[in-house]
Amino acid sequence: MTTALLSTADELHARVRHGRRAVVMTMGALHEGHATLIRAAREIAGRDGEVVVTVFVNPLQFGAGEDLDRYPRTLEADLKLAEQAGADAVFAPSVDEVYPGGQPQVRISAGPMGERLEGAARPGHFDGVLTVVAKLLHLSRPDVALFGQKDAQQLALIRRMVRDLNFGVEIVGVPTVREADGLALSSRNRYLSPDERRTALALSRALFAGRDRHAAQEALRARAREVPSTHARAEALSAIGESRAAADAHAVATAAPGGPAAVRAAARQALDEAGRVEPPLKLDYLALVDPSDFTEIGDGFTGEAVLAVAARVGTTRLIDNIPLTFGNLGAAS
Repeated sequence: MTTALLSTADELHARVRHGRRAVVMTMGALHEGHATLIRAAREIAGRDGEVVVTVFVNPLQFGAGEDLDRYPRTLEADLKLAEQAGADAVFAPSVDEVYPGGQPQVRISAGPMGERLEGAARPGHFDGVLTVVAKLLHLSRPDVALFGQKDAQQLALIRRMVRDLNFGVEIVGVPTVREADGLALSSRNRYLSPDERRTALALSRALFAGRDRHAAQEALRARAREVPSTHARAEALSAIGESRAAADAHAVATAAPGGPAAVRAAARQALDEAGRVEPPLKLDYLALVDPSDFTEIGDGFTGEAVLAVAARVGTTRLIDNIPLTFGNLGAAS
């Protein structure tokens, strides 16, 4: 299969469609994370469907002093990777094709959720993201669009936009792809020197520390729900030889507060350590949030959550996150 390179919406609209069209939106500089998205799109579209990869470096989502000019542009290599991953077409429009007549006067506002975390660090960023995603959805006319979960806040906002504004498209999130050492794949990783890359590993190390702390807490609570949780009853269990159950019950009865606060503390420890090495990691934020609105969760929270981090190493800004699920945090019976 030869992947077609298209530069105008008219060329894309002229293609004969038989099955579902699945679109993967990118800013180019494709890597294995993008290839995973394309392969997932191929599976969703099926043999009779069509997979379109958009390559467009969107000027609206770059703020003053950010890396628009030096953002890598590697269209020839991108076309090759897209073809190997199973794309039928690469749609690489010019700025004039996407924004005829200059930057749009009417734009989509990301609202309050777009002002938190990444939005606070990069004012106006998500307005630019949602505007270009809306434009590309109209230009490419897909049945389904796929986005990586590494950009968790972006994914949440796109889902909200599609729901709130009645876009007739399905949005699919695809799990983050990581290097063998845990670093999340990103086009910006190429900016890191070897020393900076070693420091950058603290992002995933912090997330994994938070995840492990969370898993230990949830396992302890699950065991505690099966045994008495008071100190006196734990001693009674111990007296009849039920030492494991007694230890679990006593641990839950006497442990320091856990939950979200303990997850944050475990992650922050790894980030604090990375701030003392050379070159140092400079933390933008560490947050444990509700993915429905990206507000911080509190003790007693149950349901899906996202542990997210953003930091700079040298001149490169990196983000990462992992999903967590909090169960019943109530006391054992």
